[in-house]
Amino acid sequence: MNDYVIYLAPSLGILGLVVMAFKSAWVVKQDAGDANMQELAGHIADGAMAFLKAEWKVLSIFVLFTAALLAYSGTVHTVNGKEIHSSWVICIAFIVGAVFSATAGYIGMRVATKANVRTTQAARTSLKQALKVSFTGGTVMGLGVAGLAVLGLGGLFIVFLSLFAGLGANQVRTAIEVLTGFSLGAESIALFSRVGGGIYTKAADVGADLVGKVEAGIPEDDVRNPATIADNVGDNVGDVAGMGADLFGSYVATILATMVLGQEIRVNDAFGGMSPILLPMVICGLGIVFSIVGTMLVTIKDDNSSVQNALNVGNWSSMLLTVVASFFVVWWLLPDGPITLRTATFTKWGVFYSIVVGTIVGAIMSVVTEYYTAMGKKPVLSIVRQSSTGHATNIIGGLSVGMKSTVIPILTLAGGIMSSFYFAGLYGVAIAAAGMMATTAMQLAIDAFGPIADNAGGIAEMSQLPPEVRERTDNLDAVGNTTAATGKGFAIASAALTSLALFAAFVGIAGIEHIDIYKANVLAGLFVGGMIPFIFSALCIQAVGKAAMDMVQEVRRQFREIPGIMDYKAKPEYEKCVAISTKASLREMMMPGAIALITPVIVGFTFGPEVLGGLLAGVTVSGVLMGIFQSNAGGAWDNAKKSFEKGVMINEEMVFKGSDSHKASVTGDTVGDPFKDTSGPSMNILIKLMSIVSLVIAPYIAGIVR
Repeated sequence: MNDYVIYLAPSLGILGLVVMAFKSAWVVKQDAGDANMQELAGHIADGAMAFLKAEWKVLSIFVLFTAALLAYSGTVHTVNGKEIHSSWVICIAFIVGAVFSATAGYIGMRVATKANVRTTQAARTSLKQALKVSFTGGTVMGLGVAGLAVLGLGGLFIVFLSLFAGLGANQVRTAIEVLTGFSLGAESIALFSRVGGGIYTKAADVGADLVGKVEAGIPEDDVRNPATIADNVGDNVGDVAGMGADLFGSYVATILATMVLGQEIRVNDAFGGMSPILLPMVICGLGIVFSIVGTMLVTIKDDNSSVQNALNVGNWSSMLLTVVASFFVVWWLLPDGPITLRTATFTKWGVFYSIVVGTIVGAIMSVVTEYYTAMGKKPVLSIVRQSSTGHATNIIGGLSVGMKSTVIPILTLAGGIMSSFYFAGLYGVAIAAAGMMATTAMQLAIDAFGPIADNAGGIAEMSQLPPEVRERTDNLDAVGNTTAATGKGFAIASAALTSLALFAAFVGIAGIEHIDIYKANVLAGLFVGGMIPFIFSALCIQAVGKAAMDMVQEVRRQFREIPGIMDYKAKPEYEKCVAISTKASLREMMMPGAIALITPVIVGFTFGPEVLGGLLAGVTVSGVLMGIFQSNAGGAWDNAKKSFEKGVMINEEMVFKGSDSHKASVTGDTVGDPFKDTSGPSMNILIKLMSIVSLVIAPYIAGIVR
């Protein structure tokens, strides 16, 4: 075997982290503005870090408890005369995955709290400079997530191969089996971070909107609004730290699913038969390189240039370069002869075509999501028009847009699954997802710059800077809302393909040949699985509602009991609003997380692998639909509101902020907030986490029949 190839992926991960460090240092060196701006940014950073520390305390207990369970049960391998308990190895992998996932979120949050005030200061100069600072901040997060994922997977794989070297033919299979612990740790932390952060940010956002905007008639980011600091903290803990952990988990699960299926393939290559296993890691490693290239292309000429077009140039360039590079990687790694996985036989060019299919699916998902959520497009304008007749019609309009937005993505996913399976069987489906996720660093950079711009606008408002500064940050924020929705659509598409690959791996390890829905218990499992995303969403939205009620009452109390707030003569008690969001998010995130982790275990050990397979199928289909619907509906509602804030034409009359139509749009945005930032984006973690838990327990439930 050409030993150097196995080191290629982790080396590219290290390259991504090195570039990340340089870009992070550049952001920190930028002008942070005057003392008042820095004080406000300090409050936001302190609140974000306080939440993260509190969350880490809770999650550390969960990690240690779960690691103990993993260490308690497992198999024993005799390697060179010594007994090695794979359960202890998978336990270590789980802890490493959890730590790396938390670190990915921390990296994003730390740079975001540095970049926000620097973006505000840059916006005093030009839109071009503001975009440069905010997007560089997003790039730090993207490279940090992708670099840690590829380094962690590649590095642990090398370590585990060495550890199980004495197992002969079972060496690779065992190394990949215990590597599932890394993905389980990553996805577990991702779920709690996404749900907890989402509850935090939306509780604060709803309180700031309903009392500040609608009742008091002041902007949500006005310094007089008691919830404004909590709202801006929420942008960091939910949309940055939570999102970083989310996509870290997605990235790892996608690569791992392909590796699990790749180890079933027997090929005669120059790499010891490991080319199907190494391929997804190498492609994703190269994706980091081309994401770096893509970030260099994101720039505009002046304030009249399109920020969205600049982002699209960088995004499409990185995707195209990755596809071209994949052609040469496939040609180099895979052998020329036929490749067989279970009943499917294909060639290396079928694998390449599957990568192309995955990239096309990701591109279509991005375009469709942008269409349904972008300002000025027909769907958002339809909500704007329906806002003119009241709050109820605004809600009706947003729900219909979200539901209609599922059609093209689902047809695209169906076509992508069928096409990639045609070209390379189940391995084709998995490698298509890996191809789609290869440029995660770029996708996340585009996604993460939005919350930074949102924070920058909040600091500009609180600092009472000139109107043109807020106009520039609002320009970035509006594009950021669209890119955030696009990123969520991209993530749910990859989750669908990845879950199918994980499902296929589960079927193989559990020792079942098919899932027979003619069996009553399997059909029952299918229905129960379809229900889980609904109860999961309900708990998330209910949690936001509970916390938001507490927030609204606290903000009203401060306006009522602290004289002088509205006249700038007294400062609100920001810290009390921060405490409400922190307490609520930590309390309410546990039940949704428990559902995802415990349900597969109960069903698997009680009813066996075939019923669990039915459950996974139901969760995947229902979860994908719910994720697309909620994310797009929320994004459309948000940009409908922002359309009024910029001014929009309705019935040949310009309508602006403060009008009755605008107030109706604020209600829609308030409903859409937990849709797009709490329950919707959590769907992709839910379906992958349940699949990974099922994969981990598959060897123990094989043979159980009910």
